[in-house]
Amino acid sequence: VCLERSVDMVVALLGVLKAGAAYVPVDPAYPKERLGWMLEDTGASVLLTHERWKSVLPPSAARVVCLDSAAGEVAKQPVTKPSVQVGPESLAYVIFTSGSTGRPKGAMNAHGGVVNRLKWMQEEYGLGGTDVVLQKTPFSFDVSVWEFFWPLLAGAKLVVARPGGHQEPAYLVKLMKAEGVTTVHFVPSMLRAFVEEPGLEGLGSLRRVVCSGEALSAELVKKAY
Repeated sequence: VCLERSVDMVVALLGVLKAGAAYVPVDPAYPKERLGWMLEDTGASVLLTHERWKSVLPPSAARVVCLDSAAGEVAKQPVTKPSVQVGPESLAYVIFTSGSTGRPKGAMNAHGGVVNRLKWMQEEYGLGGTDVVLQKTPFSFDVSVWEFFWPLLAGAKLVVARPGGHQEPAYLVKLMKAEGVTTVHFVPSMLRAFVEEPGLEGLGSLRRVVCSGEALSAELVKKAY
């Protein structure tokens, strides 16, 4: 899946999983060489993207489907549930890291692990129908997985930040106020920038802040609280 953060991205990921396949997040901003290696290493058979990104894609054996220009054809497809069998050991997604050699290294994750994580989060932090979760982590990072699927499984609302929005504290404050966001993730360094942004006083909806990726100091916790 080679898309910017958007509703189409969410639909694409759900569609891949519902079809019984696994998705590989491919950031269109990556260098063409890296994109080529990822497509070759995974042996991807289908590449979901938009017309605007076709020019940045390297040659590959994958069949390219542009969700924007093919929308009419896609709409003609049956709405019946695909007759596929998916189990706990079935591959759900492959996320690439930089790798110890500098070459991208794919980490494979199965449905069982994803479901286990989401079940634990729901038991511990219980989302409900009135909750609003902000999806802002780039989908090439693991945190994005629960941002996408936890609210959808729990019947909560999913709000998708604009491309690049995860790096803009002022935009995030405005968006979270407008959408009544209750649940969000930050790495601690970004949380610090966020809590120092003017206008947080009116963000009364926020109830859960999940932190990971860096050490979280007690001082920052107190400041955020």
